[in-house]
Amino acid sequence: MSSPTHFVLPDLLSLSTPFQDATNPHWRRVAAESRSWVNSYQVFTDRRRAFFFQGQSELLTSHCYPYADAEEYRMCCDFINLLFTIDEMSDEQDHAGALLTGNTYLHVLRDPSWTDGSKLAKMTADFRSRFTRKAMPNTFRRFLESSQRYIDRVVQEAGLRERGEILDLDAYLLLRRENSAVRLCFDLIPYCLGIDLPDEVVADATFQKAYYASVDMVCWANDLYSYNMELNQGLAGNNFLTVLIQKQGMDIQRASDFVGEHYKRLMDDFLDASAHMPSFGPAVDRDVQRYLQACTHWPAGNLAWSFETPRYFGARRDEIKRTRIVPLKPLELEKLEED
Repeated sequence: MSSPTHFVLPDLLSLSTPFQDATNPHWRRVAAESRSWVNSYQVFTDRRRAFFFQGQSELLTSHCYPYADAEEYRMCCDFINLLFTIDEMSDEQDHAGALLTGNTYLHVLRDPSWTDGSKLAKMTADFRSRFTRKAMPNTFRRFLESSQRYIDRVVQEAGLRERGEILDLDAYLLLRRENSAVRLCFDLIPYCLGIDLPDEVVADATFQKAYYASVDMVCWANDLYSYNMELNQGLAGNNFLTVLIQKQGMDIQRASDFVGEHYKRLMDDFLDASAHMPSFGPAVDRDVQRYLQACTHWPAGNLAWSFETPRYFGARRDEIKRTRIVPLKPLELEKLEED
């Protein structure tokens, strides 16, 4: 039997019509500032830096935090650039190397006076010094907790890659929620809104249903859209489609269709939970509604950005958005000027 040459994407954009996409009005100016900030640390070789900037992470940030003021939006840009830096570094590392990278990030977040002299330590320290000026206590505590979970799972991913091991679907879902850093990015929402959700809200079952539905929509869509890129880079082991193919016995097209079906279930879960949120008092209820509304920008923004950047679909992204047909072959890349 011959190997498939392509697969057809489910129409996630149509499934996402309940969510409104938008972009941050400050994004072009702030994006240039954040890009210069990353460049100043000279973390990457020229080749890796070119690929890094092709991802246009600042544009993703613009879609996902369109409501943020300029200062808060700059912090989000810098943090997501910091995350992409850690991701690019750890993708090329074994378990021991990823652990070292992760511990550097965590040590600096917990103790700003700590340093190992690395560029990553300096980047993290600069981010932390600015983030903690406005981040409220619950928000910063949860951010630290999410950071620990993120690094734990990034290190686990490196070990799985080293051993060539593929998790089953339930185990992979738990891994992906954390190593994708989506939960970390959601921790920036209260910072941008200037709110600090109480623990009773975050622990509430209905709130968690809405929260995890929006987080999972981003994770599943990202794995679907990045599959061919990761296949070309030898990194497809960390992907829902690979799990469905190798552990559930699906072919690539059935796996793609399954993602669309599951995405619709997640959307329904989010809308249902949002409509039945319990009351925590008038003031807190207003903050909860603002938070949930902000959550909708991440699934919508991730979809829009995936077809604006060449990161996943290369120079054929407009055609693939129109036809939804993804060729399983090397990406046709394009050159982007660095600001």
